[in-house]
Parts: sequence; structure tokens; C-alpha cells
Amino acid sequence: MNKTLLQCIAAGLLTAFSSISYLMLYESILYVDFSQILNVGSVAGASIFGCLLIAIGYLILEKMNKEKWKGGLNILIIFLSFLSILGPISMSLPLDLEFPELFPGLAIPMHFFPALIFFGLQPFFTKKT
Repeated sequence: MNKTLLQCIAAGLLTAFSSISYLMLYESILYVDFSQILNVGSVAGASIFGCLLIAIGYLILEKMNKEKWKGGLNILIIFLSFLSILGPISMSLPLDLEFPELFPGLAIPMHFFPALIFFGLQPFFTKKT
């Protein structure tokens, strides 16, 4: 199996676990319930999907034999991660939800988990030269 696919699977599972743990911890510590907006399934799916998108970028570079461009791809991934936080910041929440101002504090960090974990696992899946 391709090392990038293995990294994608590992990063996706670790990201899903980290995001779900963060969701549960955040809600229990701050006594909030955002289950109307986020649930465990959507968090896990988004986490795995984010890692899959990163892996697709890496696979494209490998197929094009342009692995030296990975630094540029990493910068693009970081930029897109920052861009993706506009969603939680601008989201209109239901009026009956308590403490809606705490929602960005829950959602924004999770947008960085796929890149953080994917990049963190990179040394374990890179050939030694």
C-alpha cells in the first residue's frame, strides 16, 4: 500500500479521535451542548475528509514526480485551513441555543487538526535518504 494512503488513514483516524475528544471535553468543561449543530459523526467525517484532501494533493505531486513541491502544497493547506474558519465565524446559530458565542471556540481549532496531525505524522511515512 502507498505510504501516502497509509498516512492518510492514520492521520484521518487520529484526527477524528482528537476532534471527537476535543468536542466532548469542550462541551463538558463549559457546560454547553452544540449537538444541534455538530455531532460525533459529522466531526469524524469532516476530520477524515480533510486528511483525504491533503493526501490527494500529496498523491498528485507524487504522480507528477514533483515531490519537491510539497512545501508549497503545505503552505496552500495552511492557507486553506485558515480560510476554512470563516464558516464557523460567520455561522448563524439557532436562537434557542445557549452560549452561541462559545461555538467558534469549539469549531475553529478542529479546522486545524487535519493539517496538524497529517504534518506531524509525516516523518514516520517519509523515506530516509
